[in-house]
Amino acid sequence: MAGVDIRGVSVSYGENLILDDVSLRLDSGEFVAVLGPSGCGKTTLLRVIAGFAEYRGSVEIDGRVCDAVPPHQRNIGIVFQDYALFPHKTVGENVAFGLRLRRMPRAAADAKVEELLGLLQLGPMRDRYPSQLSGGQRQRVAIARALAVDPKVLLLDEPLSALDKKLREEMQVELRQLQQRVGITTMFVTHDQEEALALADKIVVMDRGNICQIGTPSEIYNRPVNHFVANFIGKSNIFEASICGREGDALICDLPGAGRMAIHTGGRSTDGSGKVQFFVRPERLVLTQSEASGEKLSGAVRHVVYLGAHQNVHVALDTGQTIEAQLLQGDTWKPGDRVAVSWAPEDTMMLAGKSET
Repeated sequence: MAGVDIRGVSVSYGENLILDDVSLRLDSGEFVAVLGPSGCGKTTLLRVIAGFAEYRGSVEIDGRVCDAVPPHQRNIGIVFQDYALFPHKTVGENVAFGLRLRRMPRAAADAKVEELLGLLQLGPMRDRYPSQLSGGQRQRVAIARALAVDPKVLLLDEPLSALDKKLREEMQVELRQLQQRVGITTMFVTHDQEEALALADKIVVMDRGNICQIGTPSEIYNRPVNHFVANFIGKSNIFEASICGREGDALICDLPGAGRMAIHTGGRSTDGSGKVQFFVRPERLVLTQSEASGEKLSGAVRHVVYLGAHQNVHVALDTGQTIEAQLLQGDTWKPGDRVAVSWAPEDTMMLAGKSET
């Protein structure tokens, strides 16, 4: 296992700045998901580690500075979005490809291929061609080929994006279990928030070439640092209130339409005056037809989306803002119903004014 240190890396294509002074640490054996919208620089960051992109800054792999080291000497395994399997080679030949390039003795290479095919439940597929495999099987072949050369680091560039939802969820479980068994340091690039939350030890959220936040899935979801992260990771109802004072770690604020409330700062600094933004997750909201205890707003149901186990209820508040509540099936709401909206005080969290890590 090996760690990766990325220090002050910048990448430009012409006048376009793709990565802007990015620094990141992948600890040995860690599964890190790099998450962000298209064009944010996440795939470029992966290419920097692999040695496929020119950059300014420094990259260390297992304590070795690799800035002048070509890709084939960095000892990295890569799985691309389209898997890049050789269509004219069998599963066994695809997995053995890197071993053949390294001139490993045939007996040792065959043993290694057999071991990996067993690990990834591909033994019966050894003599099949990629065109004869399902999407999930092709993905496992690509991973087996990447692992065959015993890389120090595994890089995955949206390898599940081509799969349907059910198969993608199954492969998420398989991929995480495999990474834990092998113990290899892994970077997983994705634009799928749920995928990142399900797989990663640590999530790196990127936007426009910058890292917005680094943290565990729980930290990223429950304590986003700013408006972008709060909206990109799951869904958030974001409010703005006026600061009136402070009580311990909470700000006392006035929210139009709801009166005074306590907003938890999460340890983030504020001068205690002016305006503050805070968020409440949709699943934390409670809708009632009558007055409810705790913070509350009033409005009318605008739209209801049935999603099986739960329903998303969109409410147009009397203040003019539209919010979304995620409710378990039970109460039946319909457009036009008047509702009171409430939540527990501990479910409010202040958003910082700028990106933090």
